[in-house]
Formats: sequence, structure tokens, C-alpha cells
Amino acid sequence: MDKDFEKKYDLELDRIVAEIKKKNAKLVLLQFPDGLKPYAISVVDYLENRTNAEFLIWLGSCYGACDTPILGKELDKKIDLVIQFGHSGMMPAFTE
Repeated sequence: MDKDFEKKYDLELDRIVAEIKKKNAKLVLLQFPDGLKPYAISVVDYLENRTNAEFLIWLGSCYGACDTPILGKELDKKIDLVIQFGHSGMMPAFTE
């Protein structure tokens, strides 16, 4: 994962790893706001290296917590966990 990205944003990836393991999730859907979508593959790589889960990346719009993906009955049944990354906690940390 890009070191500059890790310094700017705290995505709580270790917390996500713990939740995936706790729920024994096998298929996890990740939803990102547009500004974080360029980092989606890096996040998936990080999570794949620490869990046994498979990941889907939602590429549709994301305008807040109420904007959850509608995938269809069959896929909804297969997804064990949805992780939604939000905007408000994603403000860069500015240090002097």
C-alpha cells in the first residue's frame, strides 16, 4: 500500500481484518467514495494478505451511509459482509 496514502488516511484496515475474521466472512463487498476508489486495489491486496476472504469492489456511486449497493437476490445471498468507507472520517491529517 502507498505509504503516503497510509499517512493521510486511517481506514482502520486492522479493524476490518478483525471483523472479517470474527464473522468468518468468505465474500466481502467494499464500497468506496469516488475519492478513495483509486486505492481500492491496494486495500483489497492488504485485506487478502491477512484474511481468507474474497472481495468485490462496488464501482457505482456512493453518496453516504444510506447509499448501499443493490445487487440482486442471488448475489446478496452470497455476500457475507459489506464494508462502506465514508467521507467524513477520510479527511487528510495535516501535520506541521
